[in-house]
Parts: sequence; structure tokens; C-alpha cells
Amino acid sequence: MAKAQNKTTENTNSVQAFVKKITDPARRKDCLAIIEIMEKQSGFPAKMWGTAIIGFGSYHYVYESGREGDAPLVGFSPRKTEFALYFSSLFDKREELLKQFGKHKSSKGCVYVKKLEDVNVDVLKKMITNTIKYYKAKYK
Repeated sequence: MAKAQNKTTENTNSVQAFVKKITDPARRKDCLAIIEIMEKQSGFPAKMWGTAIIGFGSYHYVYESGREGDAPLVGFSPRKTEFALYFSSLFDKREELLKQFGKHKSSKGCVYVKKLEDVNVDVLKKMITNTIKYYKAKYK
């Protein structure tokens, strides 16, 4: 039986062309700011993953089930009404940092924010750094 292919993979689509499609100028400005923050904090350039995720760096994972693939170390997607920020659900000091982060919602691996001005950018930088440290330690 053939293994299922991951739908969200790194590709050569243009990040800038994707961002230009965001019609709301404030959301586009926030998107560009998040890209700048994530590039600087991660040390990796922005790359498209699938059709709507901007990712930074990558790691290769193998689950106990045998399923494996690649994923961005950190990333985000500028959805219609919010930004989905993709972090590890297990990064160091996650709950403590989320309490200091500002206006957001969170799920297992995602943190959702409406606009960048609603959050503490210094805390965002720590979450990026801690997520990358976690993934680099777990997936050497």
C-alpha cells in the first residue's frame, strides 16, 4: 500500500505574490511584519508551504506509526479573520508565555491572533525561539 503524501509541503511559490493577494492593507502590513519577525528570530527565510502557510526552516519527523514528513520549524497563515501562528504545543514555558502574550486564542499547536498590535512582540519572539529549540532537540 502506498504511503499518503503530505499535502502541506515546502514549495517554490512566491511569498511576496501570496502576501500581495491580501486585500486588507492593515492585514497585509501585519503579515509583512510577522514575516520580518519570524525571519529575524528564526534565522531562516520565508518559504511557502502548501498554498497558504508561510514557514521558516524545517525539520523531518517520524511518528511511531511510521508516517513521516517535513514541516516548518515555525510558521503562520494569514487567514481571512485571524493569523494562525504555528508553534510546537510543547515548547518551553508555553503556558507562561501565552499568559503574557496578549489577546489570542490557542489550540494544541496553533495560536490565533486578529492583529499584531494585540500581542506582545517580545513574547512572540520567545515563542519562536523556544519552538525552534524544542524541534531541534526532538528531531536531530
